[in-house]
Amino acid sequence: MRRAMILALASALALAGGAAVAMADEVQFKNGDRLTGKIGEVGGGKLVIETEVAGKVSVDLAKVKTFASTRPVEIRMKDGTVINAPVAAAGDGQVAPAGRPAISLGDVKALNPPWRKWAGTLTAGGILTRGNSSTESINVTALVERRDEFDRITLGGSYLYGRERAPGTGVRNTTTDAWNASAKYDYFVSPKLYAYGLGKVERDRIAKLDLRVSPDVGMGYQWVERPDLKFATEAGVGWVYENYAEAEDQDHFVARFAVYRLEKKLADAITLTQTLEYLPSVEDLTDFNVNATTGMRVTLTQTMFTQFLLEWKHDATPAPGAQKNDLRYTVGVGWAF
Repeated sequence: MRRAMILALASALALAGGAAVAMADEVQFKNGDRLTGKIGEVGGGKLVIETEVAGKVSVDLAKVKTFASTRPVEIRMKDGTVINAPVAAAGDGQVAPAGRPAISLGDVKALNPPWRKWAGTLTAGGILTRGNSSTESINVTALVERRDEFDRITLGGSYLYGRERAPGTGVRNTTTDAWNASAKYDYFVSPKLYAYGLGKVERDRIAKLDLRVSPDVGMGYQWVERPDLKFATEAGVGWVYENYAEAEDQDHFVARFAVYRLEKKLADAITLTQTLEYLPSVEDLTDFNVNATTGMRVTLTQTMFTQFLLEWKHDATPAPGAQKNDLRYTVGVGWAF
């Protein structure tokens, strides 16, 4: 009886293992190689497949002969047709959706697109010292984005605060107190060209800036949008209103030139980010602002990461008594969702 139970259990496990293998998606390459796992998204000439051994693997779609999946997959064709069905392997450069004729991979615009889903990051960090020095500082940054086939919504914001106690006197001085918030909408008039509207609000007490409001509109071009590389440039016009604590209010129209986003995966766990924005006044080119950030993100787990961020802000005409340049280094731990 005991032997029979062991044989039955072994048979069940073998069948379960066989079923798991059978249920795995399979990608066949033109050189004869095969890769099994779970097919993710296809876009920008890349196919992503999540494997059990190597994790997420991004491969060139041009090197794929065909693929198969027993699970329904969402296929968006370049002519606007949407297919949601399991697919079977077909001829070279083709797949066969269930109940349909084979289709060419060259006619596929996207597979399992991550559109209509909010994704983002929340990062926080801080320093507390006691003893020879007495300081406290915190930094919080949030960024969320929703990408659809024809548009993109991006919301962001950050807050930084720091103070220290002066030796001898015990007086506490605020060293950093700044926040900003932004909202941006992109509408894609073609797969790469888009129109945008951007609104930003910020305050920096140490720079004696009570409020800066800057709405902008313009056009952008998404040069690359792949899982391992994103790069876009933008140009537009806007208006800047500045309210200072110890000076008269200012407002002027500006041009806007931006490397809006450069995001490059240097390795599976390391991502480099860069933004650059130049805002010259259309009335006086000596009056301009430059905003730039450089960051490095290191993945710790599937949802947790650590991040180093360097931020540079330049105001050619700051408030009286304030410096033109602000340079900040922040380190924090983040959560991706």
